[in-house]
Amino acid sequence: MANETPPRWDRKMQQRLARGEAAALGELYDRFASLVHSLSHRVLDDESAADRATRDVFGYIWENPHAYDPKKGPMRSWIAGVTQEIAAGWLRRQHSGQGPQPPESPERREQIEEKVRAASTAARADYIVTSMPSSLRAALELTYFQRRDYRQAARQLDVTEDEARRRLRLGLQLLSSAASHPMPAHPTALGRPR
Repeated sequence: MANETPPRWDRKMQQRLARGEAAALGELYDRFASLVHSLSHRVLDDESAADRATRDVFGYIWENPHAYDPKKGPMRSWIAGVTQEIAAGWLRRQHSGQGPQPPESPERREQIEEKVRAASTAARADYIVTSMPSSLRAALELTYFQRRDYRQAARQLDVTEDEARRRLRLGLQLLSSAASHPMPAHPTALGRPR
């Protein structure tokens, strides 16, 4: 997996951040800034807004290192979740005053929430694809982008047909989780009201 870190690294990084080591934040930024920015950009579809959201994500991490719980998974996943929440908050604020309907109207709120859900699902799907093992990603790319069936993918990947089907099934199961875990309609970002 891209940028995957061992659990020990995650715990040590959290401890360093908790002690206020600026070098730890720099190291974390170097490792995860491209992930944070790409997820933010996917949700916001705006370069400068993605830059601001990226700064907000690392600011939140700096101020709240104990919000990460190593028992709940890798730091990379936590950072992706923080990014998704912050970018979705930016998107809600960006759209809350636009359009012919007042922001309080239920129709307008539902339009904004639908856009946030769609962008968040797309960002989760991007994250899942970039995080999955390359063997699964390659099988999906062959079948989806290059329109190969599982037999052709098996030959091209030099694996058995059963293995190609297994990789496709696992890859599709991972991708389906992007849509099966939608964001709540009105979440609070990281404990702060929006």
